[in-house]
Amino acid sequence: MPPAPPFPPGANDAVVAMYSLSKMMRDHMLPHAGTWTLNEAILASGQATADNLAAQMAMIMFAARAPAAEMLKKIFAVLDRNADAAAAAAHCTVKRHWVSKSKPGLANHAMAEIAYANLALAGAPAYGDEAVRAARALQRELGLEPMAKPFADELSQLIPPEEAERRVRHDIPAWQTHYTSDDYTDMSWFAPTVRFYVGRATLKALPGFAYPEWALNALGGIPSCIDPTVATAGKTIAATILDLMTDGSGLARAKVEFASRRAAATDPDPWCDYAPPIDFPWPEYVVTPRGREWWIPATGADRALERRGKL
Repeated sequence: MPPAPPFPPGANDAVVAMYSLSKMMRDHMLPHAGTWTLNEAILASGQATADNLAAQMAMIMFAARAPAAEMLKKIFAVLDRNADAAAAAAHCTVKRHWVSKSKPGLANHAMAEIAYANLALAGAPAYGDEAVRAARALQRELGLEPMAKPFADELSQLIPPEEAERRVRHDIPAWQTHYTSDDYTDMSWFAPTVRFYVGRATLKALPGFAYPEWALNALGGIPSCIDPTVATAGKTIAATILDLMTDGSGLARAKVEFASRRAAATDPDPWCDYAPPIDFPWPEYVVTPRGREWWIPATGADRALERRGKL
Protein backbone atom coordinates (compact mmCIF):
# COMPACT_ATOMS: atom_id res chain seq x y z
CA MET A 1 0.00 0.00 0.00
CA PRO A 2 1.47 3.40 -0.90
CA PRO A 3 2.15 5.77 1.97
CA ALA A 4 -0.62 8.20 2.86
CA PRO A 5 -0.03 11.79 1.74
CA PRO A 6 1.18 14.06 4.55
CA PHE A 7 -1.78 16.39 4.07
CA PRO A 8 -5.01 14.57 3.14
CA PRO A 9 -7.38 16.62 0.99
CA GLY A 10 -10.41 18.02 2.74
CA ALA A 11 -13.24 18.77 0.33
CA ASN A 12 -15.56 20.10 3.03
CA ASP A 13 -12.83 22.50 4.18
CA ALA A 14 -12.40 23.67 0.60
CA VAL A 15 -16.08 24.33 0.03
CA VAL A 16 -16.38 26.21 3.35
CA ALA A 17 -13.36 28.30 2.38
CA MET A 18 -14.91 29.01 -1.02
CA TYR A 19 -18.19 30.01 0.61
CA SER A 20 -16.56 32.31 3.19
CA LEU A 21 -14.03 33.86 0.82
CA SER A 22 -16.67 34.66 -1.81
CA LYS A 23 -18.87 36.27 0.85
CA MET A 24 -15.98 38.50 1.92
CA MET A 25 -14.97 39.36 -1.64
CA ARG A 26 -18.35 40.69 -2.80
CA ASP A 27 -17.19 44.27 -2.31
CA HIS A 28 -14.28 43.56 -4.64
CA MET A 29 -16.35 42.10 -7.46
CA LEU A 30 -18.36 45.11 -8.58
CA PRO A 31 -19.18 48.59 -7.24
CA HIS A 32 -22.42 49.07 -5.35
CA ALA A 33 -24.27 50.24 -8.46
CA GLY A 34 -26.82 48.51 -10.60
CA THR A 35 -29.08 45.68 -9.51
CA TRP A 36 -26.63 42.76 -9.42
CA THR A 37 -26.83 39.81 -7.06
CA LEU A 38 -24.82 36.70 -6.21
CA ASN A 39 -26.34 33.71 -4.42
CA GLU A 40 -24.91 30.37 -3.44
CA ALA A 41 -26.19 26.96 -2.36
CA ILE A 42 -24.46 23.84 -1.07
CA LEU A 43 -26.60 21.11 -2.62
CA ALA A 44 -24.65 17.93 -1.85
CA SER A 45 -22.85 16.76 1.25
CA GLY A 46 -19.23 15.67 1.33
CA GLN A 47 -18.72 12.03 0.42
CA ALA A 48 -16.96 10.70 3.52
CA THR A 49 -17.22 7.07 4.63
CA ALA A 50 -16.39 7.59 8.32
CA ASP A 51 -16.15 10.39 10.85
CA ASN A 52 -12.34 10.26 10.82
CA LEU A 53 -11.92 10.36 7.03
CA ALA A 54 -11.78 13.57 5.03
CA ALA A 55 -14.58 14.05 2.51
CA GLN A 56 -13.61 13.17 -1.05
CA MET A 57 -15.92 15.63 -2.76
CA ALA A 58 -17.96 18.70 -1.90
CA MET A 59 -19.93 21.00 -4.17
CA ILE A 60 -21.15 24.60 -4.05
CA MET A 61 -23.35 26.27 -6.65
CA PHE A 62 -23.36 30.00 -7.44
CA ALA A 63 -26.02 31.99 -9.27
CA ALA A 64 -25.14 35.51 -10.46
CA ARG A 65 -27.53 38.06 -11.91
CA ALA A 66 -26.44 41.34 -13.47
CA PRO A 67 -27.78 43.79 -16.08
CA ALA A 68 -24.70 43.53 -18.32
CA ALA A 69 -22.48 40.71 -19.57
CA GLU A 70 -19.28 42.53 -18.55
CA MET A 71 -20.46 42.64 -14.95
CA LEU A 72 -21.03 38.88 -14.98
CA LYS A 73 -17.52 38.27 -16.34
CA LYS A 74 -15.99 40.21 -13.45
CA ILE A 75 -18.01 38.23 -10.91
CA PHE A 76 -16.93 34.93 -12.45
CA ALA A 77 -13.28 36.01 -12.52
CA VAL A 78 -13.36 36.59 -8.76
CA LEU A 79 -15.13 33.28 -8.15
CA ASP A 80 -12.53 31.44 -10.25
CA ARG A 81 -9.68 32.93 -8.23
CA ASN A 82 -11.44 32.11 -4.97
CA ALA A 83 -12.00 28.51 -6.06
CA ASP A 84 -8.33 28.06 -6.96
CA ALA A 85 -7.24 29.52 -3.62
CA ALA A 86 -9.70 27.44 -1.58
CA ALA A 87 -8.70 24.23 -3.35
CA ALA A 88 -4.99 24.92 -2.90
CA ALA A 89 -5.42 25.64 0.82
CA ALA A 90 -7.28 22.36 1.40
CA HIS A 91 -5.02 20.25 -0.87
CA CYS A 92 -7.87 19.66 -3.33
CA THR A 93 -8.44 20.03 -7.03
CA VAL A 94 -11.28 22.13 -8.39
CA LYS A 95 -13.61 21.57 -11.32
CA ARG A 96 -16.02 24.15 -12.70
CA HIS A 97 -19.24 23.28 -14.52
CA TRP A 98 -22.00 25.46 -15.96
CA VAL A 99 -25.65 24.73 -15.24
CA SER A 100 -27.15 27.54 -17.33
CA LYS A 101 -26.44 30.93 -18.87
CA SER A 102 -29.22 33.34 -19.81
CA LYS A 103 -28.59 36.45 -21.90
CA PRO A 104 -30.13 39.87 -21.27
CA GLY A 105 -33.41 40.03 -23.19
CA LEU A 106 -34.16 41.74 -26.47
CA ALA A 107 -36.90 44.34 -26.09
CA ASN A 108 -39.85 44.60 -28.48
CA HIS A 109 -42.10 47.62 -27.97
CA ALA A 110 -44.52 46.58 -30.70
CA MET A 111 -45.21 43.32 -28.87
CA ALA A 112 -45.55 45.21 -25.59
CA GLU A 113 -48.24 47.47 -27.08
CA ILE A 114 -50.23 44.51 -28.40
CA ALA A 115 -50.01 42.57 -25.14
CA TYR A 116 -50.94 45.55 -22.97
CA ALA A 117 -54.00 46.29 -25.08
CA ASN A 118 -55.18 42.75 -24.40
CA LEU A 119 -54.28 42.95 -20.73
CA ALA A 120 -56.51 46.01 -20.48
CA LEU A 121 -59.24 44.10 -22.30
CA ALA A 122 -58.94 41.15 -19.89
CA GLY A 123 -58.93 43.44 -16.88
CA ALA A 124 -57.02 43.24 -13.63
CA PRO A 125 -57.69 40.24 -11.36
CA ALA A 126 -60.85 40.55 -9.25
CA TYR A 127 -60.89 38.78 -5.88
CA GLY A 128 -64.25 37.55 -4.63
CA ASP A 129 -65.67 37.00 -1.16
CA GLU A 130 -63.96 33.63 -0.70
CA ALA A 131 -60.55 35.11 -1.45
CA VAL A 132 -61.19 38.03 0.91
CA ARG A 133 -62.15 35.62 3.70
CA ALA A 134 -58.94 33.63 3.15
CA ALA A 135 -56.81 36.79 3.23
CA ARG A 136 -58.51 38.04 6.38
CA ALA A 137 -57.98 34.65 8.03
CA LEU A 138 -54.26 34.96 7.31
CA GLN A 139 -54.15 38.40 8.87
CA ARG A 140 -55.96 37.08 11.91
CA GLU A 141 -53.49 34.18 12.14
CA LEU A 142 -50.68 36.75 12.26
CA GLY A 143 -52.32 38.58 15.15
CA LEU A 144 -53.51 41.49 13.00
CA GLU A 145 -56.90 43.11 12.83
CA PRO A 146 -58.44 41.78 9.58
CA MET A 147 -59.02 44.49 6.98
CA ALA A 148 -62.20 45.06 5.03
CA LYS A 149 -60.01 45.12 1.87
CA PRO A 150 -56.99 42.94 2.74
CA PHE A 151 -55.36 42.82 -0.69
CA ALA A 152 -52.83 45.36 -1.98
CA ASP A 153 -54.51 48.14 -3.97
CA GLU A 154 -51.96 47.79 -6.80
CA LEU A 155 -53.38 44.38 -7.75
CA SER A 156 -56.43 46.01 -9.32
CA GLN A 157 -54.50 48.73 -11.17
CA LEU A 158 -53.34 48.60 -14.80
CA ILE A 159 -49.99 50.28 -15.48
CA PRO A 160 -49.04 51.09 -19.11
CA PRO A 161 -45.58 49.86 -20.19
CA GLU A 162 -44.20 53.40 -20.45
CA GLU A 163 -45.25 54.22 -16.88
CA ALA A 164 -43.95 50.89 -15.57
CA GLU A 165 -40.55 51.58 -17.12
CA ARG A 166 -40.51 55.11 -15.72
CA ARG A 167 -41.08 53.75 -12.21
CA VAL A 168 -38.33 51.16 -12.58
CA ARG A 169 -35.84 53.70 -13.96
CA HIS A 170 -36.50 55.95 -11.00
CA ASP A 171 -34.68 53.43 -8.80
CA ILE A 172 -31.83 52.24 -11.06
CA PRO A 173 -28.72 53.95 -12.52
CA ALA A 174 -29.18 55.83 -15.79
CA TRP A 175 -26.75 53.50 -17.61
CA GLN A 176 -28.66 50.33 -16.69
CA THR A 177 -30.65 48.89 -19.61
CA HIS A 178 -31.96 45.61 -18.11
CA TYR A 179 -33.69 44.75 -14.85
CA THR A 180 -34.62 41.55 -12.97
CA SER A 181 -33.83 38.09 -14.34
CA ASP A 182 -35.56 35.12 -15.89
CA ASP A 183 -34.85 32.31 -18.31
CA TYR A 184 -37.36 33.43 -20.95
CA THR A 185 -34.90 36.10 -22.13
CA ASP A 186 -33.05 33.61 -24.35
CA MET A 187 -36.25 33.10 -26.36
CA SER A 188 -36.43 36.81 -27.11
CA TRP A 189 -33.39 36.43 -29.40
CA PHE A 190 -35.17 33.94 -31.66
CA ALA A 191 -38.60 35.53 -32.10
CA PRO A 192 -40.45 38.73 -31.17
CA THR A 193 -41.21 38.29 -27.48
CA VAL A 194 -43.13 40.12 -24.77
CA ARG A 195 -43.35 39.69 -21.03
CA PHE A 196 -46.12 41.06 -18.88
CA TYR A 197 -46.76 40.91 -15.15
CA VAL A 198 -49.99 40.07 -13.36
CA GLY A 199 -49.87 40.82 -9.67
CA ARG A 200 -50.42 37.73 -7.54
CA ALA A 201 -52.54 37.95 -4.41
CA THR A 202 -50.59 39.98 -1.84
CA LEU A 203 -51.73 41.30 1.51
CA LYS A 204 -51.94 45.06 1.95
CA ALA A 205 -48.82 46.55 3.52
CA LEU A 206 -48.88 47.90 7.05
CA PRO A 207 -46.53 50.58 8.48
CA GLY A 208 -43.72 48.99 10.47
CA PHE A 209 -44.83 45.40 9.76
CA ALA A 210 -43.47 42.85 7.29
CA TYR A 211 -45.54 39.80 6.39
CA PRO A 212 -43.61 36.51 6.61
CA GLU A 213 -42.83 34.72 3.35
CA TRP A 214 -45.18 31.86 4.19
CA ALA A 215 -48.15 34.23 4.01
CA LEU A 216 -47.46 35.05 0.34
CA ASN A 217 -46.77 31.40 -0.45
CA ALA A 218 -50.02 30.36 1.24
CA LEU A 219 -52.07 32.79 -0.85
CA GLY A 220 -50.47 31.31 -3.98
CA GLY A 221 -51.88 27.90 -3.08
CA ILE A 222 -55.48 28.96 -2.41
CA PRO A 223 -57.62 28.59 -5.59
CA SER A 224 -59.82 31.60 -4.91
CA CYS A 225 -56.70 33.77 -4.57
CA ILE A 226 -54.61 32.43 -7.44
CA ASP A 227 -57.30 31.61 -10.02
CA PRO A 228 -58.13 35.26 -10.84
CA THR A 229 -54.45 35.83 -11.65
CA VAL A 230 -54.31 32.77 -13.91
CA ALA A 231 -57.54 33.82 -15.65
CA THR A 232 -56.24 37.33 -16.42
CA ALA A 233 -52.94 35.96 -17.70
CA GLY A 234 -54.64 33.28 -19.81
CA LYS A 235 -57.01 35.74 -21.45
CA THR A 236 -54.17 38.15 -22.20
CA ILE A 237 -51.97 35.48 -23.77
CA ALA A 238 -54.80 34.00 -25.84
CA ALA A 239 -55.97 37.37 -27.15
CA THR A 240 -52.40 38.43 -27.96
CA ILE A 241 -51.85 35.26 -29.99
CA LEU A 242 -55.13 35.81 -31.85
CA ASP A 243 -54.13 39.39 -32.63
CA LEU A 244 -50.79 38.26 -34.04
CA MET A 245 -52.57 35.64 -36.17
CA THR A 246 -55.19 38.00 -37.55
CA ASP A 247 -53.54 41.45 -37.57
CA GLY A 248 -50.83 41.36 -40.21
CA SER A 249 -49.72 44.94 -39.57
CA GLY A 250 -49.11 44.34 -35.84
CA LEU A 251 -47.11 41.18 -36.51
CA ALA A 252 -45.13 42.94 -39.23
CA ARG A 253 -44.19 45.79 -36.87
CA ALA A 254 -43.04 43.29 -34.25
CA LYS A 255 -40.92 41.42 -36.82
CA VAL A 256 -39.30 44.59 -38.16
CA GLU A 257 -38.39 45.76 -34.66
CA PHE A 258 -37.04 42.31 -33.78
CA ALA A 259 -34.82 42.18 -36.86
CA SER A 260 -33.56 45.73 -36.29
CA ARG A 261 -32.65 45.19 -32.62
CA ARG A 262 -31.00 41.85 -33.30
CA ALA A 263 -28.94 43.24 -36.17
CA ALA A 264 -27.72 46.08 -33.95
CA ALA A 265 -26.67 43.76 -31.11
CA THR A 266 -22.95 43.18 -30.59
CA ASP A 267 -23.51 39.70 -29.11
CA PRO A 268 -26.50 38.07 -30.86
CA ASP A 269 -25.40 34.45 -30.40
CA PRO A 270 -26.62 32.16 -27.59
CA TRP A 271 -24.41 31.60 -24.57
CA CYS A 272 -24.78 27.80 -24.74
CA ASP A 273 -21.02 27.15 -24.90
CA TYR A 274 -21.01 24.39 -22.27
CA ALA A 275 -21.94 20.74 -22.02
CA PRO A 276 -25.51 20.08 -20.82
CA PRO A 277 -25.57 19.53 -17.02
CA ILE A 278 -27.05 16.03 -17.16
CA ASP A 279 -24.37 14.22 -15.17
CA PHE A 280 -24.53 16.11 -11.87
CA PRO A 281 -25.32 14.09 -8.74
CA TRP A 282 -28.58 15.90 -7.98
CA PRO A 283 -30.61 14.42 -5.12
CA GLU A 284 -33.01 11.69 -6.23
CA TYR A 285 -36.19 10.71 -4.43
CA VAL A 286 -36.87 6.99 -4.04
CA VAL A 287 -39.52 4.85 -2.37
CA THR A 288 -38.30 2.06 -0.10
CA PRO A 289 -40.04 -0.23 2.42
CA ARG A 290 -39.18 2.46 4.97
CA GLY A 291 -41.04 5.12 3.00
CA ARG A 292 -39.99 7.97 0.70
CA GLU A 293 -36.34 9.01 0.98
CA TRP A 294 -33.69 10.87 -0.99
CA TRP A 295 -30.05 10.14 -1.72
CA ILE A 296 -27.11 11.47 -3.77
CA PRO A 297 -26.46 9.12 -6.72
CA ALA A 298 -23.11 8.57 -8.40
CA THR A 299 -22.38 10.43 -11.62
CA GLY A 300 -21.75 8.79 -14.97
CA ALA A 301 -18.06 9.65 -14.59
CA ASP A 302 -17.99 7.91 -11.19
CA ARG A 303 -19.50 4.76 -12.65
CA ALA A 304 -16.97 4.77 -15.49
CA LEU A 305 -14.13 4.90 -12.94
CA GLU A 306 -15.75 2.08 -10.99
CA ARG A 307 -15.84 -0.10 -14.12
CA ARG A 308 -12.10 0.52 -14.62
CA GLY A 309 -11.40 -0.28 -10.95
CA LYS A 310 -10.15 3.23 -10.16
CA LEU A 311 -12.82 4.28 -7.66
